[in-house]
Amino acid sequence: MGAVNPVAGDETEAEDVVWLRLDVAVAAAARREAARLARRVGMAPARVAEIELAATEAATNLQKHARDGALALRVITLRGRAALELLSVDSGPGMADVGSALTDGVSGSGTLGVGMGAIARFADVFDVHSLPGRGTALLARFWSGDDPGPFPGADEPEIAGLTRPISGEEVCGDTWAARTEHGPDGAPTVTVMMCDGLGHGPMAALAGERARAAFRAGSHRSPQDVVRTLHTELRGSRGAAITVARADFSRGTVEHCGVGNISAFVVSGGKRGTLLSLPGIVGHQLPALRSFRTALDPGAVLVLHSDGLSDRWSPADLPGLFTRRPAVVAAQLLGQAGVRRDDAGIVVARADRR
Repeated sequence: MGAVNPVAGDETEAEDVVWLRLDVAVAAAARREAARLARRVGMAPARVAEIELAATEAATNLQKHARDGALALRVITLRGRAALELLSVDSGPGMADVGSALTDGVSGSGTLGVGMGAIARFADVFDVHSLPGRGTALLARFWSGDDPGPFPGADEPEIAGLTRPISGEEVCGDTWAARTEHGPDGAPTVTVMMCDGLGHGPMAALAGERARAAFRAGSHRSPQDVVRTLHTELRGSRGAAITVARADFSRGTVEHCGVGNISAFVVSGGKRGTLLSLPGIVGHQLPALRSFRTALDPGAVLVLHSDGLSDRWSPADLPGLFTRRPAVVAAQLLGQAGVRRDDAGIVVARADRR
């Protein structure tokens, strides 16, 4: 696939994430961190109060119900607008009737009384996916300002990712970035990078940040050219496993080039197709690069993740997940397939559902 002559471009990339593990103080911590981030992006006091209540309810439901779980809080930006995003992930017991849980006044815990319905009502964007017996992923996004946020146009791809450091580390060596470009006809093409800096801790995170900065500064030609550029930029670092995929949703194709242990899939019709990667280390040992092209059917979802997630998941075991927003897909896959003994990172892209 040749390069697109972009007339506009939107960058999205990994954000700093505050992870709050499930413990006795998680509700207080969630309330405090949510308020801090909301004030940081200029939320009005009344909006901060709503966000505090939503974060408290999400944390309380985790505390009262979940076998294990965590909250992720972060600030995201799109087209000059900022939002606070709350993600809740747990390992069960899940909900058999999500609709009932979304009824205002019904609390999942039986204690707070405002329930998941209040979270949905307060949020500008809300989505949830639950697997009975296995776990739930919930998204609540609160845009700054008076408007409900810069929602994409009808033909825009949706892109979201999530990273989590290995237990005991504050920083994560996994990172991701994406850029949406529009050709002269307005058709969008999204180029996505998933990077796993070798090892853990600050040096792995430094390799990931260098890759992300180089991707951000690059001209976004073919995936093969992008990987070659990243190889040059990562010399002298620990190196990384990297996959770059360029998805043209309007034409139904994805071109990709990967080096190292990044898992990449196209999910469509309840099945997944694997995108091949070559052995090597970007920044150290680059193989003779090859790009591969794969069909991208209408409604298909592109998933790239590091080996901090097991690649043994199957769409058939996650009914309904790949119709949800990419942030929920990323959170649920991280919850279901993530391993604690490694950094974990995932990015998901799909054509807009509307």
